[in-house]
Amino acid sequence: MELWGWRWTMMFELVVIVILVIGFGLVVAIVVETFRRRCNHAHLEAHPIFEDPNSFKQVQCPCINDPAEKYISLIIPAFNEEYRLPAALDETMNYLQQRSRKDQSFSYEVIIVDDGSSDGTKRIAFDFVRKYKVDNVRVILQRKNQGKGEAIRKGMLHSRGELLLMLDADGATKVDDLEKLENQILAVARTKGQVASDSSEGIADIPIVAFGSRAHLEKKALATRKWYRNFLMKSFHVVVLLAAGPGVRDTQCGFKMFSRAAARKLFTNIRLKRWCFDVELVYLCKYFHIPILEISVNWSEIPGSKVNPLSILNMLWELALMSLGYRIGIWNISTQAS
Repeated sequence: MELWGWRWTMMFELVVIVILVIGFGLVVAIVVETFRRRCNHAHLEAHPIFEDPNSFKQVQCPCINDPAEKYISLIIPAFNEEYRLPAALDETMNYLQQRSRKDQSFSYEVIIVDDGSSDGTKRIAFDFVRKYKVDNVRVILQRKNQGKGEAIRKGMLHSRGELLLMLDADGATKVDDLEKLENQILAVARTKGQVASDSSEGIADIPIVAFGSRAHLEKKALATRKWYRNFLMKSFHVVVLLAAGPGVRDTQCGFKMFSRAAARKLFTNIRLKRWCFDVELVYLCKYFHIPILEISVNWSEIPGSKVNPLSILNMLWELALMSLGYRIGIWNISTQAS
């Protein structure tokens, strides 16, 4: 009995030592990665190259600090979306063309960010550039997969719109719902007297954000989704409360609209690259006192989601980076774009 007791004691001590070593290693890894991102991409930033596949000429790359040249930019992050992207792009381009025919002042661009895909996503994207011309559709190529947040950041920083919309490549949210977000942004700006009642002129200079929300569909989603996606959704709610405070019911919907001024402030500071970048956006909006409008949109589950149980671990990792980075001042927030 004494021998067995001694063995159990040794095993317990060994387990404790292993846990402490792993925990210490994890803390060190979080601190190192947090410090590594303190420069806010400045040491890594390089302008992407837009290439016209019809003429094979390079097109001048815009910057978020430049004056707007289009009314709206749509940024679509795409990672291995060879099969879902064509239908979503067809729907998007049909809507944009119909609206531009009705309203001659309506101008647009679509920026597809290929986030290091290993399938035919790049080919699909450039087919649309050939069809609709490089002034209307552009492609940014990431050399390796860096995450949805990083892909969107890249597209936002090199867009030309007064309003900038991020939307997913799967077509889960109908593109014409952008009018709901757009109208609410304009309505708030007009109520405050910042934009004329019969015009959208000046909206690019007013910091304001609209989040598409599926909160009204939550009960239905809980009944039809896989357990780990429901767990991830609930976990995100907790993440938002812990990291950014209350105020936004659904941060996960990949359908968000930003004025150019808001995008300039937010995406020149954002550091998270994957699942928690939405939470960082909420945190930064509150820091800059940028109003967030939450608007219900239509949404449907599309097969082929990239979300899996490992996403939960990545979410916790990014939450730890964000909490450490902002709360003890490792990550400085630039106000130069304010």
